[in-house]
Amino acid sequence: MGDTLEFNEIYQEVKGSWNDGRLRFSKQNVVYKSSKTGKVDNIPSAELSLAQWRRVCLGHGIKLSTSAGHIYKYDGFRDTDFEKISEFFKANYSVELTEKDMCVKGWNWGTAKFSGPLLSFDVNDNTAFEIPLANVSQCATGKNEVTLEFHQNDDTEVSLMEVRFYVPPSQADERQDPVEAFAQNVLSKADVIQATGDAVCIFKELQCLTPRGRYDIRIYPTFLHLHGKTFDYKIPYTTVLRLFLLPHKDQRQMFFVISLDPPIKQGQTRYHFLILLFSKEETINLSLNMSEDDVERRFEGKLSKNMSGSLYEMVSRVMKALVNRKITVPGNFQGHSGAQCITCSYKASSGLLYPLERGFIYVHKPPVHLRFEEISCVNFARGTTTTRSFDFEIETKQGNQYTFSSIEREEYGKLFDFVNAKKLNIKNRGFKEGMKGKIDEYSDSDEDQHDAYLERMKAEGKIREEGNDSDESDSGSDESFNPGEEDDDIAEEYDSKASASDSSDEAGSGSEEDSPKKKKVKKAKVVKERKERKPRKEKKQKDTGGPKRPMTAYMLWLNSSRERIKSENPGISVTEISKKAGEMWRQLGKDEKEEWETKAGEAKRQYDIALKEYKESGGGESSVSKKEAKRSAGKKEEKKRKSSGGDKERERGGGNESFKSKEFIDTSEESSSDSDHKSKSKKKKKKKESEEEEEAASSPASSEEESD
Repeated sequence: MGDTLEFNEIYQEVKGSWNDGRLRFSKQNVVYKSSKTGKVDNIPSAELSLAQWRRVCLGHGIKLSTSAGHIYKYDGFRDTDFEKISEFFKANYSVELTEKDMCVKGWNWGTAKFSGPLLSFDVNDNTAFEIPLANVSQCATGKNEVTLEFHQNDDTEVSLMEVRFYVPPSQADERQDPVEAFAQNVLSKADVIQATGDAVCIFKELQCLTPRGRYDIRIYPTFLHLHGKTFDYKIPYTTVLRLFLLPHKDQRQMFFVISLDPPIKQGQTRYHFLILLFSKEETINLSLNMSEDDVERRFEGKLSKNMSGSLYEMVSRVMKALVNRKITVPGNFQGHSGAQCITCSYKASSGLLYPLERGFIYVHKPPVHLRFEEISCVNFARGTTTTRSFDFEIETKQGNQYTFSSIEREEYGKLFDFVNAKKLNIKNRGFKEGMKGKIDEYSDSDEDQHDAYLERMKAEGKIREEGNDSDESDSGSDESFNPGEEDDDIAEEYDSKASASDSSDEAGSGSEEDSPKKKKVKKAKVVKERKERKPRKEKKQKDTGGPKRPMTAYMLWLNSSRERIKSENPGISVTEISKKAGEMWRQLGKDEKEEWETKAGEAKRQYDIALKEYKESGGGESSVSKKEAKRSAGKKEEKKRKSSGGDKERERGGGNESFKSKEFIDTSEESSSDSDHKSKSKKKKKKKESEEEEEAASSPASSEEESD
């Protein structure tokens, strides 16, 4: 047998919800790590006092008790795992794994036993159910009963709200009420927050980003009290998962982040993170509300009675000592600007992404913490709006995706090197020539690794730089458009000579030189040359009088077999008939098909003869000529309509020109007389032309008379 035993998909019950994780038995300790929160239970093997194997709802489970009074329960084992674990316990631990039966009778009358943090209800010395007293939020007493209320968990579909115990009166000891004794045993281990006594210290008016506002923070021995103008929050230290101290990008402020599970609640809003913002310049002189001996005994040198320094240092130091957890700070990562974070956006809000030694944390709206062990892969994507930025996508093993967008292009190299060094799977990693394999496969060599996205970004940058250089250079390489030159041959958009052709370039340039004032040059629009359209093919006119085309072999066969298919498949639709017929036709043999092909060939020959006779009789040509005649007649009618419409418009226009207002006549008599004179001369010209035409028409008739 090996030195360790490992089991995956082992579940731990937390306030009614099952959190999966991994359990490892080793010679030194028992370690359980939750996949959801990353919280680690480390039980030294020397402290184990009891180990029980029990049949539970998720198969089989183990209950472990320690000499310090802590109890741990893990479920999800198989029946066959008992022998392996039992042998491992015998070989490495001083405790044997014993089997314990649970009571499944369903009785509601039994004995309540308090063993450490558990209240067990036993029936005939077999446990019916157990209640972790840490889940109790309130305990109320009645005449002969005790009511327990529980903390609620948002992750559970069904929650246990309360349990009531009937406690019969005891005649043995009249001095102590059994109901009060029961309630005191519950409250001694229950997670009931009572602000009894004085606070260890108080921090006034601290700026809080989530939940937003300014709060007085009172530090008590077992919980943290946030007192604001509108809301109050009490946070037990047992709900604190992690502490983070993060420098702001401006190097003048600090974030102090407290990760909570379960989160604090306000209505329907859940706050999984408590984020405090401090200025580095703020200082404080702090005095703990305890004697020096109590401070030394309680905190073992981590804190002293009188302390002074930066405000963020004092808060983080006190929290670290009370919560007894390490403070996480950014690692060796350094961005393009020298900061330990990257400016980006998440869900339309701008914030800061901190690459840590074992994960990423985004501050602040909404805050996100992602551990490396729960990350499936990362992806570098092109920015949606501009090429000056890119997106950083993180996909977790649970299938959730987090996209951090609008990251500056200069940060790409640093972030890529960090992800590569942490050996995270990169989704869009490029491959060298001749290299085969899946995208998710990871290569350890950083130097030989070809990054496709980085190469593309570099190429785009070179093209952009070359474009800028060519624009700034004085030697105009673009010959098609030089607005500063005088001999510009491009027609301007609003130029009166815009339709001038290339042949009249010289004349145009000369006129521009002669003109004393130059027009302001406007940018010409570059017009692409249009390709000439191919003439449309005239649609072949169908000749209705000609012989009908013959059917193919398949169609002849289908017509003869349609009724048979219908009878064999009653209720079949028309489309299904054609599908079925196609399948049947493909399955026919050559001999059967040959019969229908000969029939189709005979029908084709008869069609050719009939078509020849029809064309010889002139049937096809006459029908075409009739259609052409109709088309030409239609075009003539359209021309007549257009001409008549134009004459009407001219008449209307003439009417408008002849009408003049009184003011116009009074002010411009000369102009009106000129217009009358012009109209009269036009009429005379028309009259002359009509007379000449009449003379020309009559002249040939008179010459004939003279010859006679």
